[in-house]
Amino acid sequence: MKLSLVIPCFNEAGNVRPLFDKVCEVLENKIDSFEFVFVNDGSTDETMANLKEICSLSSHPVKVVDLSRNFGKEAAIYAGLEHASGDLITLIDADLQQDPAYVLEMVSYLDANPECDCVAAFQEKRHEGAFRAWCKRRFYHLINKLSDTEFVDGASDFRTFRSYVRDAVLSMSEYHRFSKGIFSWVGFNTYYMPYDADKRLSGTTNWSFGKLCRYALEGIVAFTTVPLKISTWVGCLTSLGALIYIIAVIVEKLAFGIAAPGYATIVILILFLGGLQLLALGINGEYLSKTYIQSKHRPIYIARDVIDNQK
Repeated sequence: MKLSLVIPCFNEAGNVRPLFDKVCEVLENKIDSFEFVFVNDGSTDETMANLKEICSLSSHPVKVVDLSRNFGKEAAIYAGLEHASGDLITLIDADLQQDPAYVLEMVSYLDANPECDCVAAFQEKRHEGAFRAWCKRRFYHLINKLSDTEFVDGASDFRTFRSYVRDAVLSMSEYHRFSKGIFSWVGFNTYYMPYDADKRLSGTTNWSFGKLCRYALEGIVAFTTVPLKISTWVGCLTSLGALIYIIAVIVEKLAFGIAAPGYATIVILILFLGGLQLLALGINGEYLSKTYIQSKHRPIYIARDVIDNQK
């Protein structure tokens, strides 16, 4: 099999058939053989019914991995990669924001450049609100400062890579997954190709601003331990400040006879130091919770059914 297209789907009933038709239109007679690997990530609409219809009618190989519930896009990607059999694998969203024509460009680039292992698409211009775009730029700036792993600003999960890159990604079986970081961490020669994202064909995005913030936090916790050191730094600075303040109070008392500040100062210091301690405990708790969940060795996903029209 030349190419496997891994397509995570969550409530994409209005998009999966147009995406299938578009991919066939673009890739037929241009790529020797390709397969679809749809992952139904616990959809509550007619997505699964539409995928079954595609599977039964398609002349191309189609696999549908039906997860037992919504495990999240990262788990759906992992499930799709496990069931992909192509020499090349493409990750693409089901909402047609990522034009399948770019897939053809990615495959052509890899064929022409055997030393390249992966082609990753990134948005040069973000078609979204100024505030959200600014937050994303700040996130990439921050995580590149904190982490030893390099993150390319604007790089998406939309990418095509060789099967041994897939194997490397699957070998990282961590429960809390952050694919952008995982692909960067495994390395390999990657070419970053600019692309323009289209509007969703149907439905609304599941990525609210709150979910994006939580996803960003997952990335920071997964790929840097710098926040764990914050309590040490803050403790050192606080101790230094306390020492300076003690000296100042003693000098004021002995040299000028000024009484030490009283109730208000004590309350402020208690609240300030208490807040710092809770912040440090919260950061430690975030890492500890990830360790706790990982130690349970729960599966990344559970498949209710796997449909393969070639069997």
